[in-house]
Amino acid sequence: MPRALWVTAAGEVALLDAPLPPRADGQLRLRMLASGISRGTERLVLHHRVPESQYAVMRAPLQLGDFGGPVAYGYCGVAMVEEGALSGRRVFVLAPHQEALVAPAHFCTPLPDALPTHRAVLGANMETALNIMWDARPLAGERALVIGAGVVGLLAAFLLARFPGVQVTVVDPDASRAAIARALGADFRAPAEAPADQELIIHASATEAGLNLALSRAGFEARLIEASWFGAARPALPLGEAFHQKRLQIISTQVGSVSPAMRGRRTHGERMALALDLLRDDRLDGLLEPPIAFADLPRHYAALLERPALCPLVTYPETTA
Repeated sequence: MPRALWVTAAGEVALLDAPLPPRADGQLRLRMLASGISRGTERLVLHHRVPESQYAVMRAPLQLGDFGGPVAYGYCGVAMVEEGALSGRRVFVLAPHQEALVAPAHFCTPLPDALPTHRAVLGANMETALNIMWDARPLAGERALVIGAGVVGLLAAFLLARFPGVQVTVVDPDASRAAIARALGADFRAPAEAPADQELIIHASATEAGLNLALSRAGFEARLIEASWFGAARPALPLGEAFHQKRLQIISTQVGSVSPAMRGRRTHGERMALALDLLRDDRLDGLLEPPIAFADLPRHYAALLERPALCPLVTYPETTA
């Protein structure tokens, strides 16, 4: 019987059975090849820090169980279709860390042939970064600051660097992120060296300090795109001082809804297909941590979520690149 990684209690995980239902019309039977760990969100789930008011909103499409009780959570899976309309194709699927599953076909997006399986686990993160771009609406020649060199922040910097004349600076206290930021086309600075008078700021550090830094470095009429999710935390913000004089904007962005800039013109499926296509760049392999076998995941899971890793990669038996 296939297994999944279950959060059995706050801070505790185990590999438990995840029985497969019979496959119905319009569904696919999938064998997992690889999955990625989304450290920020999965850390909140592991420690039962998802606010009850957000249980429905934060529920993953193919989540098993419920928040507050045993739950198998995740949304960064790459699988082989073994039965169904896309049989023999690799797909990205918004599924937990589990060996096999049955999923509606509309939750599965075929991978471009040239996209390696392991890099494709970044699909959900790239979809988030793409939605951030649609909410941010970068302009040619802008000075852009990305605060937080996690996976989403670095992917946002990667996309911003493709806009003509945009000067992108990534800010993070972890100097080890400098090389990957520069490889993706951005400058890198420590927080104390973050440049001022920035016209577009993407905040992706999920810290109060990072959000305050973003406000302090904003130029006149700057747009601050809040891409972090704080869970139940309530960061304090200096909304006095120069906030009003500078006419600053704080704009929330969240991948659950297609950005208003493209809503009605792109579906969720089209957005994911574009995100996967944007991953066809070998430099993005630098966002992946060394692989961990699914069977060993319970021993490493909590530590992975706490240390400053990028995207931990989980591999499954018979994984192919």
